[in-house]
Amino acid sequence: MPADHFAVVRALAAVLPGVEEAMSYGTPALKVKGKLLARLREDGETLVVRTTPEDRELMLRTWPKLFHLTEHYRDYPFVLVRLDKIDRKQLAEVLEDAWVRVAPLRLRKEREARGKQPGA
Repeated sequence: MPADHFAVVRALAAVLPGVEEAMSYGTPALKVKGKLLARLREDGETLVVRTTPEDRELMLRTWPKLFHLTEHYRDYPFVLVRLDKIDRKQLAEVLEDAWVRVAPLRLRKEREARGKQPGA
């Protein structure tokens, strides 16, 4: 992944409806209707991404080189992604899963309807 990790994150998230760029704790972030989807940590190489506790545990067990957790995030529905280790395909999947967690039902239905149309 290139040095500007967030440019890749931004490009992958651009296909998800309603994603807006923002700042969170002084770092670039992506939100949907004001809800945090993901944000870059201060080190510039780690992405904080929304998930569920169950999915997070699975990710941590299955791909410990890609995902990790700090004590600070233990009680929050987030996982930390090592951007220099994860490939674009898996990062896109993680972002889409996070989007499903924060996007309102209307946006999810619109995306589903577009996905069923020819050429969409």
